[in-house]
Amino acid sequence: MKIAHIEEAFVKKALLLCAALSVIVTVGIVIVLLEETIDFFRVVSLGEFFGSTTWAPMFEPRQFGIWPLVGGTFLITLGAGLIGIPGGLGIGMYLNEFAPASLRAVIKPLLEILAGIPTVVYGYFAVTVITPALQRVLPDTEVFNAASAAIVVGIMVLPMVASLCDDALRAVPRAVKEAGYALGATKCEVAIQVTLPAALSGIIASFILALSRAFGETMAVTLAAGSTPRLTLNPLQSVQTLTSYIVQVSTGDTPQGSIEYKSIFAVGMLVLVVTLLFNMLAYVLVKRFRSVYE
Repeated sequence: MKIAHIEEAFVKKALLLCAALSVIVTVGIVIVLLEETIDFFRVVSLGEFFGSTTWAPMFEPRQFGIWPLVGGTFLITLGAGLIGIPGGLGIGMYLNEFAPASLRAVIKPLLEILAGIPTVVYGYFAVTVITPALQRVLPDTEVFNAASAAIVVGIMVLPMVASLCDDALRAVPRAVKEAGYALGATKCEVAIQVTLPAALSGIIASFILALSRAFGETMAVTLAAGSTPRLTLNPLQSVQTLTSYIVQVSTGDTPQGSIEYKSIFAVGMLVLVVTLLFNMLAYVLVKRFRSVYE
C-alpha cells in the first residue's frame, strides 16, 4: 500500500508540474512580448500604429500603420474560412450520418494525413500549382496573391473542422436521433434538423478554432501571399500578414534592439490578443448554444 501511495503522489506531482509548466511558459511569453511592445510604443505612438494605413518600417521615412498587415491577415483568414468551414462541416456530417463503415475507415486516415503535412509544403503547393491555375483563369493574378494563400490555408484547416464536427455529431445521444425517426423524419432531416442543432456547440467551437488557426498561419502564407503590405480587398494581389512580417524581419539582417526589430514584438502582441479574443468568442458561443440545446 505504501508503494501504491508513493506512486500516486508521484503521478499527481508530475501532472501538477506539467500544468504549472504550461502556465509558466505562457506567462513568460506574455512578459517578453509586453516588455518589448512597451519599448516599441515609447518610440511609435498608438495613434500612428492604429491610425495610419501605411506600413513601411524598413524604409525612410519609417511608417508603422498596422492596418495593411491586419487587412491582409483577415483577407486570407476569411477566405480560408469560406473554404475550410463549409467543406469540413460537410465532410463531418457525411462521415457521421451517411458514409458506410468501409469508406469511413478510408477517409478518416486520409484526413489525418492531410492534417499532418508540413505547412511549408502547402506554401510551395500554392506557388507551383494553385497560382498558375488561377493565372490561367484570371490573368490579372499576381505571382504572390491572397487567393492562393486562402485556398491552401482553407485546405489546411479543413481536416480539423471535419474531425471536430464528426466528433461533436457522434457525441449526440442515439436516443435523440431515434426520436426524430419515430416522428417520421428522413435520414437527411434527422441529420440537419436534429443532430446538427444538438451538436451545435461543438461545431461552433470547431469553426472558431479553424479561424484562429488560419489567423496564426505563418509559412504557407509567407510563401503564397508574398510580402507586400497592401490594404486591399482584391484577393488576386500580393499582401502581407502579421505573421509573415515577423518571419521577414526575424530572418533578415535587422539589428537587434532597433525599432524595426521591436516592431515584431508589437505585431506578435497583436496576434496574441486577437487569438485570445477568438478563444473567448468560442467559449461564449459554446456556452450559449450548449445552454440552449441541453
